[in-house]
Amino acid sequence: MGRLKQCWSSLLVLAVLVIGTGAVPITYLQSAVAKGAVCLDGSAPAYHFDKGFGSGINNWIVHMEGGGWCTDVASCNERKGTMKGSSKFMNKDFGFSGILGGKQSTNPDFYNWNRIKVRYCDGSSFTGNVEAVNPANKLFFRGARVWRAVVDDLMAKGMKNAQNAILSGCSAGALAAILHCDTFRAILPRTASVKCVSDAGYFIHGKDITGGSYIQSYYSKVVALHGSAKSLPVSCTSKMKPELCFFPQYVVPSMRTPLFVINAAFDSWQIKNVLAPTAVDKGKEWKNCKLDLKKCSAAQLKTVQGFRDQMMRALSPVHSTPSRGLFLDSCHAHCQGGSAASWSGDKGPQVANTRIAKAVGNWFYGRSAFQKIDCPSPTCNPTCPAISTED
Repeated sequence: MGRLKQCWSSLLVLAVLVIGTGAVPITYLQSAVAKGAVCLDGSAPAYHFDKGFGSGINNWIVHMEGGGWCTDVASCNERKGTMKGSSKFMNKDFGFSGILGGKQSTNPDFYNWNRIKVRYCDGSSFTGNVEAVNPANKLFFRGARVWRAVVDDLMAKGMKNAQNAILSGCSAGALAAILHCDTFRAILPRTASVKCVSDAGYFIHGKDITGGSYIQSYYSKVVALHGSAKSLPVSCTSKMKPELCFFPQYVVPSMRTPLFVINAAFDSWQIKNVLAPTAVDKGKEWKNCKLDLKKCSAAQLKTVQGFRDQMMRALSPVHSTPSRGLFLDSCHAHCQGGSAASWSGDKGPQVANTRIAKAVGNWFYGRSAFQKIDCPSPTCNPTCPAISTED
């Protein structure tokens, strides 16, 4: 009896620990496999779903995980053996915090909504759609099908009755939120208030340190490999090359659904991969600087400052439209809405004396508009953390 009591005590402690961390179990969408909506390795897509309650029972936030892209068979094969390419390797529980947090104290506007984290296992920002599967590599490029299968499943689970809804994401998932935003709006009830939030997904068509655009050639490979062209917004692809429609600055002007952009002017991923990618930094002169701006020379800092100027120009479609929101801080960070600390914490980043959670909440509910741009240098905002690189 003593041993049984001890066992129950241990289980109780474990349950308290799980609940305390906001861990949400995984849902494998097995029904999607028959539709060909699968991860890179052919496994079922997956998401984590924390049900809404009280006043939030008919409100939904669908948040897409980030994790970069794969541009060729080799890099996609590599992903196939990880959680970024297969649901077989995904953690069974996921702790929700930040914009997905379930505590009123840290997420006052969305804590009791139906909150979903869509796992990212396709390597194309949920845009891939190639029917054929090469038997030599057995890779499935079906990201767009995964996205639609998840949304359809959530509609059947109650999202068809949504009164309020947000499509959001971090990094590659935030880019997906922009690319699929108008489609999401079209799927949901006409009476619902539907908006989109991009956290570190505003990847710019920027010049790198050589004056070229490495990121354009990179996205060109993603689009070609995954067959993404037919999944990108037609309002963009009808005017320019499909790979250019991976850049939000060319998609946002024709978007009809309200969008809020959370981004760092000195985005740590973009400094590392858009401005100074290893492929063009032949002498490795940027190796230390791009990871820690304090290690940059005066000339490099001038180039970094020039990157912010590029970011500002690329964001013009956002701050030129009143229905859109913008929180552009001067931090060297990437994805700032995923943790309670940076989303709403006392030590989280602020712009115009406002934290991210308050800015987004006020914008969504129409309490007040928010389009604020931080001071211009990477050291000017004392509320910026040393570095944040959630992805």
